Amino acid sequence: MAKTEKRRTTRTKRLTGDIAKAVRAALDKKAGDVVVLDLRHTPAFTDFFLLCSGQNARQVHAIADAVEDTLKAAKLRPAHIEGYDRAEWILMDYFTFIVHIFTPQTRAFYSLERLWGDAERIDVSDDPALDAGGAARP
Repeated sequence: MAKTEKRRTTRTKRLTGDIAKAVRAALDKKAGDVVVLDLRHTPAFTDFFLLCSGQNARQVHAIADAVEDTLKAAKLRPAHIEGYDRAEWILMDYFTFIVHIFTPQTRAFYSLERLWGDAERIDVSDDPALDAGGAARP
């Protein structure tokens, strides 16, 4: 009898609200490997993780600044920001979602996608055909 494995779901779906604005802001600054982890069905402390990468400290800063500015315009401010000075991993806590912006090396080292393997993975395309909400069209 074959052993049943728990599989992580990967899908593309329409994101809405503030998480979609954060995704769009990151993509506008050319963030790479943009992924949203849906943590609502896990014992997590937040609903979503937005994970993305910048190629260097300057791009990591630019992505973080764009996310913060975009959400500030929507009257949403982070409860906490960590790692801005070093810019290897910037964490921005918005309560219902947390934005993680990494350099590629730091992202590979901490491997949050693997750590939160039970979460549903929502791949976000950086295709220009994205809707205004930040997710690929169905």
